[in-house]
Amino acid sequence: MAQGGDAMGTIYLNGYFMPAEQAKIPVMDRGFLFGDGVYEVIPVFGGFCFRLAEHLERLDYSLREARITTSMSHAQWQQIFERLIELHGGGDQSLYLQITRGVCAEREQRFSPDGKPTIFAMSRPRGAARVLPDAVACITLEDIRWLRCDIKTTSLLGNVLMSQMAVEAGADEAILTRDGLVWEGASSNVFVVVGEVLYTAPKGRYILGGITRDLVVELARQNGVDCREQALPLHAVAGADEIWLSSSTRDLTPVTQLNGRPVGRGAPGPMLQSVWGWYRNFRQQLMR
Repeated sequence: MAQGGDAMGTIYLNGYFMPAEQAKIPVMDRGFLFGDGVYEVIPVFGGFCFRLAEHLERLDYSLREARITTSMSHAQWQQIFERLIELHGGGDQSLYLQITRGVCAEREQRFSPDGKPTIFAMSRPRGAARVLPDAVACITLEDIRWLRCDIKTTSLLGNVLMSQMAVEAGADEAILTRDGLVWEGASSNVFVVVGEVLYTAPKGRYILGGITRDLVVELARQNGVDCREQALPLHAVAGADEIWLSSSTRDLTPVTQLNGRPVGRGAPGPMLQSVWGWYRNFRQQLMR
C-alpha cells in the first residue's frame, strides 16, 4: 500500500493510502450513478475505535442486505482504520467508510453479483469533549424515506431533504414520524423520557439501529432505568419530560425545543445527565 502527501488529507481508496486530492472514482461507479452502496461512521476516542466490533457487525449486515460482497475481514478493516488514525495523529477522530457495488459497464439497475466493490475510507477530527452536550431544537416531519431504513445505505436523499427542511425551519434536526408514531431522527436515534420511563423505538426496518443507541439502552438498564423499546405516538413525545438524540457523531444531545415549544423544563433533564455520566465513564474506561 502506498502513502504520501499531507497526512490530514490522506484517504484510503481500493487498497492504497493517498492524498485526498489525488483520489479519483470512475463516473460509471454505481455509487455515483445510483447511490448503490453502504457506509459506516466510527468514532475514535484517544486513538481507539469506539465499539468497533459492533460497528463492523452492522457493516456486515448492511453489506449482506444490499447484496454487496467484499473479501475484507474484520482484522483487515481494523488495520486500515488504525493506519488512518495514525496518519491523522491519533486522539479523537471520526472514521467514515463507504463501499459501493463498484463500476458497471452500462448504466442499468440490475447488477452482476461478481462486481468488484469500490472501498473508500477517510478520517476527520472530532470536536473537543464536552462536560454536557449542547441542547438543540427539533421539528417533526412525516418520514418520506423508503422502507429499509435499517440498511446504512448511501442513498440518503430523503434524509438530506428532511435535514434541510429542519434547518430552514430554524431547527437542528428533524424527528420523523410514520402513522403517527415517532421512530428516529433524520440523522440520529431518538430517546424520550415520560415520568421515570425511558423510551426508544424498537430496531426494525423503520430505523437505523445506532451503535450509540444500543449502548445507551445497555447502560440505562444496567443502572436500573426502566428502558422500553417502544415507538410512542407524537402527542406523547410532544408532552414528554425529556427528549434526546443519539448518534456516533452527536453522542447524546438533549432536545429542549420541539416544534417551537419547550420540552419539559426547556433544559437538559436529570435522566439525560445521569446517562451522559454513565456514557462518559464507559468511554473513558476503554481508553485506559
